[in-house]
Amino acid sequence: MSITAERRTALISEHATGPADTGSPEVQVALLTERITNLTEHLKSHAKDFHSRRGLLMLVGRRRRLLDYLKAKNARRYEALIGKLNLRR
Repeated sequence: MSITAERRTALISEHATGPADTGSPEVQVALLTERITNLTEHLKSHAKDFHSRRGLLMLVGRRRRLLDYLKAKNARRYEALIGKLNLRR
């Protein structure tokens, strides 16, 4: 259910804006999207796991706030990120 170290480094290197970037909004949203995808798959087979469902909703809210921040700061980076991650908005 969690992200492996190899997958995490791959996501960071793919979405980083610089060589030592691990905390930019793009990287954070990419990591949250990966966790959200994993939790969504988990909840498909464990429909009554309400603790994980609450965690999923908290992750979705955190990702939404980061995306709103990025959109306010730089709309071009926001559009590129949602296009790259295939997010609806």
